[in-house]
Amino acid sequence: MSLHDRPNFIFILIDDMGWKDVGCCGSMFYETPNLDRMAKEGVRFTNAYASCPVCSPTRASIMTGRYPARLGLTDYIGGNARGKLIDAPYIDHLPLEEKTIASALKDAGYRTYHVGKWHLGGEPYYPERHGFDINIAGCHWGAPRTYFSPYNIPNFENGPDGEYLTDRITDEAVKLIKNNGDKPFFMYLSHYAVHIPIQTPQSYIKKYEQKAKELGLDQQKTFEEGDFFPCEHKRDRHIIRRLIQSDPSYAGMVENLDENIGRILETVEETGYAQNTVVFFTSDNGGLATAEGSPTCNLPLSEGKGWMYEGGTKEPLLIKYPNVIKPGGVCDFPITSTDFYPTILDMAGLDFLPEQHCDGLSFYGLLQDGSTMDRDAIFWHYPHYGNQGGTPGSSVRCGDYKLIEFFEDSRLKLYNLLDDVSEENNIAEDKPNITKQLKEMLSDWRASVEAKIPESNPNYKHWR
Repeated sequence: MSLHDRPNFIFILIDDMGWKDVGCCGSMFYETPNLDRMAKEGVRFTNAYASCPVCSPTRASIMTGRYPARLGLTDYIGGNARGKLIDAPYIDHLPLEEKTIASALKDAGYRTYHVGKWHLGGEPYYPERHGFDINIAGCHWGAPRTYFSPYNIPNFENGPDGEYLTDRITDEAVKLIKNNGDKPFFMYLSHYAVHIPIQTPQSYIKKYEQKAKELGLDQQKTFEEGDFFPCEHKRDRHIIRRLIQSDPSYAGMVENLDENIGRILETVEETGYAQNTVVFFTSDNGGLATAEGSPTCNLPLSEGKGWMYEGGTKEPLLIKYPNVIKPGGVCDFPITSTDFYPTILDMAGLDFLPEQHCDGLSFYGLLQDGSTMDRDAIFWHYPHYGNQGGTPGSSVRCGDYKLIEFFEDSRLKLYNLLDDVSEENNIAEDKPNITKQLKEMLSDWRASVEAKIPESNPNYKHWR
């Protein structure tokens, strides 16, 4: 495949968007007509996963094709907590030794653009050091201080007072697409939305306040108080679970985001790139459902961001590639963040780099003809206390079964996700052979990637 025949790639990554935060994935409150149309024009995955329930590890995994545990980057950069255990150590940047997907495509002649959130290290490890020709708004920040200008984000000029960040990020992406020229491009469009602070223009808030009333959501129970947090710095606070999607400000953020993705898709059409451009849409971890205002609900999935359960890692994933992907497709095969790297190389007709993306598999065949992937299992390792109530653990999904091992007490939980997507029925004792098999598989995998295990906290005091 010649350089000029290779497809463009727009990889849209959302921050903290839950599996059910999109209309085509089941939301009855949030309005996402552009994403719904993208699903009709492409393929929607029903078992797509982030490789970690928090952001930085997943982002590193997308960039490198490696599991966070292999990289040693297992928590959001800046995170640190203690409880019964001490968080395992982790690196605070994406090492320059890693050859990112941006570097691989740049070497093949692509223009490479980073627009939005980075959160993979300080200035020596910024996107331009990892293969991106242009970096707009990518820095060490994990979230904006405000969504309304002045933002004061490094590598990003403030706009007029009151300008909305998601609109501005999209403006910058649109300019790059329009001025790209005749070389293929890879754009990593990494929105700060829908991460806290939950802020959106007032017009959206009024709309969804009215919609909540019309649907009777304002009369329903919204939150449920849970146990105290297991980590010391929040030990006097309760986990607060959202039970319904009804937050007007969050809904406004989602709708505004959808409108801006519509602008990207329109720009691709207007510039004549549409027929040769692959557009990905996904998120870095599950929706924020149990803390920090609990703005969204992931039900029927259990829990959300920062937890080892499905609500923490299952994501929306939509892919559009005209003339290659059959419109309206639905794919049930499980994939994870490591798979994007080899899939993009495959789509571009480039050689695989197996020593780099060693944990990822190309799913291009799934998109072309529905062929399956030669994969036994998907793994997660999060040896940390989530800031949202989760505790350290590892997990593995093999077929329809998912095993979670919690490190505080070595407790095992086994679920059949086909029958129990909510992970309500722990069948570990009912299925001892499967439990044993998956436990051994998980232990062997941890050893192979040299995963770090949290140690006991000698100063831990059971404060209740």
